[in-house]
Amino acid sequence: MSESSWFAAYAPVFGAFGAIFGSFLNVCIARWPKDESVVRPRSRCPGCGGGIAWYDNIPVVSWLALRGRCRRCGEPISVQYPLVEAATAALWVGSLWLLGPSLLAVRLAVVATILLGVAVTDAQSYLIPDGFTINGLVVAMVGALAGALLGEQLPFAGPWDAVVGACTGAGAITIIGWLGEVAMKKEAMGYGDATLMAFVGALLGPVRALLCIFVGAALAAAAFLLLVYPIVWLRARRSGTAFEPPLVPFGVFLAPAAVVTLLFGNALLGWYAGRMLG
Repeated sequence: MSESSWFAAYAPVFGAFGAIFGSFLNVCIARWPKDESVVRPRSRCPGCGGGIAWYDNIPVVSWLALRGRCRRCGEPISVQYPLVEAATAALWVGSLWLLGPSLLAVRLAVVATILLGVAVTDAQSYLIPDGFTINGLVVAMVGALAGALLGEQLPFAGPWDAVVGACTGAGAITIIGWLGEVAMKKEAMGYGDATLMAFVGALLGPVRALLCIFVGAALAAAAFLLLVYPIVWLRARRSGTAFEPPLVPFGVFLAPAAVVTLLFGNALLGWYAGRMLG
């Protein structure tokens, strides 16, 4: 079967599974920061509190059919819901395109889904719930064992590197947070960042875990120095108030950095070594 043939055959399946996982991801994003169960109660309208029927809970389609409003009360339903569902579907299809119909593609799709949840939740509430990171760590460790048994491992770390990577990632970000706290006299990193890097380190292994922190820091610096800080400074100047630098939700940047490092980390390290030794 040619590449175009298998992709056309499997892409709708991966996209459908991705949209379904995206619908559940929306529940996790809404409830885990509040320490609420993601199982019960069933999905409800945020306006009237009425239960949402299955035919009004079809990913993306139902939101479009209802024009973004509750069938009962007519209250608007956030566009975040279909966007997260569509983004997750795209991540699953993208994983298929990159790695083919394989266990590796499913592993990449699942961890990318979890990391999307981390990024959205941290952006909204400056929290990284354990539901994402601890479950993600379990997924990473089980995936490392399964990959070793089935002979499908790269670009993921093997079982031993996963263990060392989890310790390296969590330890490194904790040390960075402590140094930042000493320098700034206030908390620089939260517990969620440490558990996130344990999860990410288990995916990447120790060397790429450290590279991920560097890539995440570079992304955060570029975004805040070139975009966020100038906007906040202009608003403060126009309103006549003191400029107060906003907090950096580091998980927003560590999440995409993890995916980039997973897929291209070895190439980046090889390029850097070549530059240094050449």
